[in-house]
Amino acid sequence: MIHVVAIITAKPGHRDAILEAFRANMPAVHAEAGCIEYGPAVDAEGIGAFQTKFGADTFLVIEKWESLDHLNAHAASPHMRAYGAKTKDLIASRVIHVLSPAT
Repeated sequence: MIHVVAIITAKPGHRDAILEAFRANMPAVHAEAGCIEYGPAVDAEGIGAFQTKFGADTFLVIEKWESLDHLNAHAASPHMRAYGAKTKDLIASRVIHVLSPAT
């Protein structure tokens, strides 16, 4: 299994527009072979002082894929290219962590 944590920071004030495009793309991603989990997450509220927030312009994408081949197919898919083209001017930064389960 492959885990992905993508940290997406929008240009100020554009997170909601990116999330709208992201959510519209989710059904196509969920239908991909090998997709176990794929969804956005934002800072939880009311957690307290021990939380380190990402901030109002940032969201994370939490993903799980059956294999690296499935992840690579996802990254090369037409719907991901279209999503990238639609959101590229709204994104300030994108950091992607690809992880394997610790054994």
